[in-house]
Amino acid sequence: MTSPAIASATAVLLTAAAVLLVYDLGHFSTHMMLHIASMNIIAPLVAALIVTRRHTGGTRPCWLWTATFLQIVLLWTWHSPAVHHLLLRSPAAGLTFHAALLLAALFFWLSLLTTSAASRWQTIPALLLSGKLTCLLAALLIFAPRTLYGFTGHLADAPKHFSLHHALEDQHLAGLLMITACPLSYLVAAVIITVQLITRTEISAAPMPDGRLSIGR
Repeated sequence: MTSPAIASATAVLLTAAAVLLVYDLGHFSTHMMLHIASMNIIAPLVAALIVTRRHTGGTRPCWLWTATFLQIVLLWTWHSPAVHHLLLRSPAAGLTFHAALLLAALFFWLSLLTTSAASRWQTIPALLLSGKLTCLLAALLIFAPRTLYGFTGHLADAPKHFSLHHALEDQHLAGLLMITACPLSYLVAAVIITVQLITRTEISAAPMPDGRLSIGR
C-alpha cells in the first residue's frame, strides 16, 4: 500500500528537479517550492517509510477525512494575504507554520496508507478533493490580474528595476508550480489505488481450481 505515496513523491521530485534546471525562482515561487517539497515529497516518503518499518493496523476513515480537511485548511490559511504577510514579518511564525504544514501532510499520507482495506475506496475521493482544492488555489495565483501579496516578502536588496510586474510573474510561476504538483501527487496516487482496488476485486472474484469463488482470500 506504500506504492501510491512513493510513486507520487517520485513524480513530483523529478518534475521539481527539471523545473529548477530551467527557471530562476523568485521569493514567492521559492516558498512554493518549499511547500511542495515538504508536503508532496518528504511527507509521502516518510509516511511510506513508517508504514513499511512498522506494522500498522487499519485506521478508521474518520482519521483520513480529518487529515484531509486539516491539510486543506492549513494550506489555504497560509496563502491568505493577511496570514502570509504576518508570517513573513515573523520568521519564527513562518517556520512554525512550515512545520505545521509538513506534519499535516504527514498525517494525511499516514492516514491514507493505513486506511483499512474495507474503507480504502474512501482514499480516492479524499485525494481528488485535496487535488481539486489545491489546484483551485493555484489557479487563483495564476490568473489573478494583480499581485495578491504585493512586494511583501521580496528581498529588500532586489534590483532597482524590480516592479509589480516582476512580482506578478513570480506569483504566476508559484501558481504554475502548484498546479503541476497537484495532479502529479494526488491524481497519480488516486490512479494507483484505483488500479489496486480493481485488481484486488478481480482476484477475489476469480474462480478456484475446484470451481468455487476465492472470495475473502
